[in-house]
Amino acid sequence: MSFDPAKPSLISTLVRHYDDLVDHVRRRFGDRGFAREVVHDVCVQLLEKREREDVRTPLALLRKISHDQAVSRYRSERRRQALIVALPDLSEPVCEAPLPPRQYEAAREFERLAQAIAQLPPRCQMVFVMHKIHELSQAEVAAQMGVSLKTVEKHLRLGLAACRAYLDDTDLHAMELAQ
Repeated sequence: MSFDPAKPSLISTLVRHYDDLVDHVRRRFGDRGFAREVVHDVCVQLLEKREREDVRTPLALLRKISHDQAVSRYRSERRRQALIVALPDLSEPVCEAPLPPRQYEAAREFERLAQAIAQLPPRCQMVFVMHKIHELSQAEVAAQMGVSLKTVEKHLRLGLAACRAYLDDTDLHAMELAQ
C-alpha cells in the first residue's frame, strides 16, 4: 500500500481528530469515558484490518464507524445490565447445600475410602493415588514411577478391587451391627 499525503489514512485521521471523535460520541451518549473506549475500539479495529483505499472523507467514515460501535456497545451493556437486574428475581437457590445428615454420611464414606486406600500395598497405593486422586494419566504414572504401563494397569485393577472389597466388608459389618 502506497502512502499518498493528499489522501490521509484512517489511522492518521483518527489520531489527528481524536478529540473531535470522542466529543462526537460523547454528545450522543453522554459519558466521556464511554466515548474514549469506543474510539479506542475503533482504533484497534483499524489496526487489525487492512486499510481501505477508496475513502474520500475519512473523518466522516470514522464518525460513522464510531457511532455504530457506540450503539453496539451501548446495546450490549443494556442487555448485560438487564440480565444482572433480572437475576435477583430467582425464587429458589440454584444449588442447595446438602442437609447435615447427608454431610455426615459423605464424611463417613470419605473416611472409609481413605482407610481402604491406606490398607493398599505401598506401590499399589502410590499408583492409585497418583491416578485417581491427582488425576495423572496412566502413562504419566508409569513414567514418573519408572514402571511399565501394564504394571500401572495391574496396580489400578488390584487397588480398585481391594477398595471395593474393603467398602463392601465395612457396609456388611455396619448392617450386621444395625440388626
